[in-house]
Amino acid sequence: MSAPIPSTNLIDADETAGTGRRPVGRLSRVEKRAIAARGKLSSPWGSAIAIVIAILWTVPSIGLLVTSFRPPLDIRRSGWWTTFSNPEFTLDNYDEVLFGGANLASFFVNSIVITLPAVVIPITVALLAAYAFAWIDFKGRNLLFIAVFALQIVPIQITLIPLLSQYVDWGLNGTFWTVWLSHSMFALPLAIFLLHNFMKDIPASLVEAARVDGAGHVKIFFQVLLPLLVPAIASFAIFQFLWVWNDLLVGLTFADQDSRPLTVAVADLAGTRGNAWHLLTAGAFVSIIVPLVVFLLLQRYFVRGLLAGSVKG
Repeated sequence: MSAPIPSTNLIDADETAGTGRRPVGRLSRVEKRAIAARGKLSSPWGSAIAIVIAILWTVPSIGLLVTSFRPPLDIRRSGWWTTFSNPEFTLDNYDEVLFGGANLASFFVNSIVITLPAVVIPITVALLAAYAFAWIDFKGRNLLFIAVFALQIVPIQITLIPLLSQYVDWGLNGTFWTVWLSHSMFALPLAIFLLHNFMKDIPASLVEAARVDGAGHVKIFFQVLLPLLVPAIASFAIFQFLWVWNDLLVGLTFADQDSRPLTVAVADLAGTRGNAWHLLTAGAFVSIIVPLVVFLLLQRYFVRGLLAGSVKG
């Protein structure tokens, strides 16, 4: 039996004396809501609902995986759930998808080449911009930050034709640079906003102490702020990695035949190889395996970065 929550009607002598200090034993409204939410999430009903949702979310992935190993004739005859009564698996689908006519292995490499710079570039630029907005006082800073924040509501679709025209004028069309620059520009508003909020939560006393010791902006950024921003950087890096890897629109618009990502190749597999539709399951699983592994391995850093917002201690 859990211990009862202390009464909220207790009045501390300090409060009556006008000190403004919260009485011992009194819970704030936020603390009461946190206790209530924790009780609901830890209840048997909450756990059961979470398990059901997890199963429903996982079943299609399991079906995709099982179907990708089945022979084409079995796929046409019966559903994937009948495989367990008479299991028969083959690697021919993956061999055809990766090294046969589809040749997804080369597009898999293209996706890696596209994704890694498209994650590093916006984070690097956003860190510098966020530091300037948070700790450097210059004229028009607030107005410029609002303008950057407002860019998040601009739909990507309306920027495709102007960007494509500009890339053609610069002679960059059809190269990896167009995809890198596009993904970086689309990610910068959110990255700057997120990192700026984390920097503003860092106590100003740390920055002031570094300035008293003679540190300049470069030393403050790399030695004081950057180690404290690791959760925020990790969370945005995971988010950006998953978004770029799964993107179809940008790669389809700006990449040519030699630089297009895996998602475009899988979409083309669905559109031009209708007589070999059984290969789609293998191609789809090849395209999701990397983001799935990344999310499962790094989800704790993603959640920690989203929940972290201040420096304690």
